[in-house]
Amino acid sequence: MSARPRPLMAALALAAATSLALGAAPAVSAAAPVTKAQDPKGHDFPHPDLQKTYEATKKYKSEQAAIDDGYLRTDDCVEDPKLGGMGYHYVKPANVGSTDPTKPAAVLYAPNHKTGKRELVAVEWVVPNTGQPRPRIFDRGFDGPFDFEPVGPHYSLHAWIFKKNPKGVFTPYNPRVHCTPCTEKHEKP
Repeated sequence: MSARPRPLMAALALAAATSLALGAAPAVSAAAPVTKAQDPKGHDFPHPDLQKTYEATKKYKSEQAAIDDGYLRTDDCVEDPKLGGMGYHYVKPANVGSTDPTKPAAVLYAPNHKTGKRELVAVEWVVPNTGQPRPRIFDRGFDGPFDFEPVGPHYSLHAWIFKKNPKGVFTPYNPRVHCTPCTEKHEKP
């Protein structure tokens, strides 16, 4: 469990090993949502392109599918006692720098205290800051820039499309996500 404001710190060792700079320490986003899209399953996304993200990433509800597709597993769960959690960041180095709705740099998992397993809760885009204008996706700018060693300057954007975030789809921390270990073995009723 981690209370530091660097959500991808767990991934930094992996990024250093692959010679990539990535990470995030987002501030809370306050931008208003744009037009909404609702699919037949009841997902209410604040931007229609989030449906593309959902369709491209729903296969990662299986943690193994994410790993098989190149997302590097981490074992450091990110949580801030005041803001909530982000969970575990699984990073795909090939997607760092992407603003394609279907290619997030990270998929985020949180402990499911009913099953004792990790469940997919969100996705995140990470773009190194190389002097370009603030990246945009879903009609909004990324959070940042942030500059942490050894990450370097970067921007990030979270999208809570698998677990509702009462603070907003694009808010980095979710007060409903907690990293506390699942100590009890839960059985189905």
